Amino acid sequence: MSIEQLIQKCKKQDLKSQEQLYKLYANKLFAVSLKYSRNYQEAEDNLQDAFLTIFKKIEQYKNTGSFEGWMKRIVINTSLQRYRKQNVFQIIDEQALEEPDIEIDEEQIPLPFLLQIIQDLPDRYRMVFNLYALDGFSHKEIAEMMKITVGTSKSNLARARQILKVKVEEHSNKNNASTAQ
Repeated sequence: MSIEQLIQKCKKQDLKSQEQLYKLYANKLFAVSLKYSRNYQEAEDNLQDAFLTIFKKIEQYKNTGSFEGWMKRIVINTSLQRYRKQNVFQIIDEQALEEPDIEIDEEQIPLPFLLQIIQDLPDRYRMVFNLYALDGFSHKEIAEMMKITVGTSKSNLARARQILKVKVEEHSNKNNASTAQ
């Protein structure tokens, strides 16, 4: 069955088709959910909530653009809604924001470490960092999605980068010290 046929059956609330759609996309969308969640359990909750929204609003998908992209946007928005309710974003006046240069030696900094330090960022910084650096949204789009100012988006990104730079440097220094011995 093609994805178009599956979508049409889901629009008719066919439970088997909904289950098939879930199985087809759950792993990919879980990875998106995990980027915007504090932990594995919260990512699972966000994914379940997102799929409920997907099935509820699937009639709104008009076969323009990527269906997977449409679902990804719902997963991101579901996660953002949870954070907006918790009011985790720090509103900061726009100042001269320095974006630190981060140089990464891919041989010395393993990918799992990078993913972990991103996951460990405070919520407001992780959300903006992921939206901007990993998913390519502009500060204007982030501000609209998160209901914050463009300046707050920029300052939260700058702070996230500063934290990441410190952690990467600490990791590099620790590795250099251990190899020097």
